[in-house]
Amino acid sequence: MADSASHQITLLLAEWGNGDERALEKLMPLVYDELRRMARGFVRRGPSGHSLLTTELLHETYLKIARNNEHNWQNRAHFFGVAAKAMRHILVDHARSKHADKRGGRRERVTLDADLAEISVQSEQVLALDEALTSLAAIDNRKSDVVELKYFGGLTNEETAEALDISVETVKRDWRFARTWLLRALDGTPPPREPFLGNFAFV
Repeated sequence: MADSASHQITLLLAEWGNGDERALEKLMPLVYDELRRMARGFVRRGPSGHSLLTTELLHETYLKIARNNEHNWQNRAHFFGVAAKAMRHILVDHARSKHADKRGGRRERVTLDADLAEISVQSEQVLALDEALTSLAAIDNRKSDVVELKYFGGLTNEETAEALDISVETVKRDWRFARTWLLRALDGTPPPREPFLGNFAFV
């Protein structure tokens, strides 16, 4: 996205945060293509056989953002970070509703590729990943945010760093650790108790 467009988005976010509801109407055309790209990625990585469409996810995300009462927007990266969180919650709620009557069952491994390759998973796997990510957030919220932005939101390392106000190298370290932590949690292997340790040997 060009610097001028990014700057305009930041200005509109500030105006919206200050109570100008018209700013949201001006903002959406500028962010629509990026939100649609994110939504399309969410749908592709969502549970196989689900009925949630890109347009539906995009519409529900818009409604969640429009109803967001915390308008302390920092910049465009922060905005897309909030959008990624909203999409994750919508996807999880959708998976949960489709399996509300199902209990137990074997969990299959969810592969978190370092290059964010697309995967096709079942709704149970989406819920298992969400549960593991919530557990990670209780221990180290920043690392959970990194996974949410990169894996669910499809943000680059640079965009994730901007959204979280950390360095790109920190994003890379957090991603490596969180990916290993989550895979161990999903496999039933006790994950490290202190994911903040900088000397952890990643594999």
